[in-house]
Amino acid sequence: MALSSPFLFSPVNATCSVPHFHFHAPSLSSSHFLVTPSSHVHVSHKWRAKVSFFTSFLKKGKDVKVIKEELLEAIAPLDRGADATPQDQQTVDQIARELEAVSPIKEPLKSNLLDGKWELIYTTSQSILQTKRPKLLRSATNYQAINVDTLRAQNMESWPFFNQVTADLTPLSPRKVAVKFDTFKIGGIQIPIKAPGRARGELEITYLDEELRVSRGDKGNLFILKMVDPSYRVPV
Repeated sequence: MALSSPFLFSPVNATCSVPHFHFHAPSLSSSHFLVTPSSHVHVSHKWRAKVSFFTSFLKKGKDVKVIKEELLEAIAPLDRGADATPQDQQTVDQIARELEAVSPIKEPLKSNLLDGKWELIYTTSQSILQTKRPKLLRSATNYQAINVDTLRAQNMESWPFFNQVTADLTPLSPRKVAVKFDTFKIGGIQIPIKAPGRARGELEITYLDEELRVSRGDKGNLFILKMVDPSYRVPV
């Protein structure tokens, strides 16, 4: 088994790797008015300012929801990324960047919204997707859990192998961590196996809310996850 197949991180020097809505206010230059005395121009500028404020308010209120809907719609037919073409990957990445630009949580490592168990719904990491294996031998579902208070993380595969790995996290910034894997559990064997020293990586959390997380690894891979259990605790 490739070392990184259970991972949502990309260990450094390891042998494997672990919408768009724009509301445009009408152009309100003086050329659109038949009467242009200074009083009218003053009124038009005031009205333009109000319209600009109103449309900005609408944009602020709708953007995140609409972008998330577009992102989820784009990745839905891609089998978590396994069926994605280069064009699909480019499209998903573009929408993800739009979402990252409006993230409501600027310092995710200080937010309890990060805590819990997340399901991977899209990635560009071919080692995690196990695309070189027949579909029947690929992990059906991948999960990642994080607990900010203990700085612990855990990656889990479902059927058919049920592999797990836990890791220590070291903050590098308010949204980026260094990852050092420590213990593997292979298949149904519950005996812990110490991870090799090269099993390291970095992860940046670029978008976070109560139901969706976007992260980027140190090898350039994109990870999109949805929350499934906010109460889950990573083993210490």
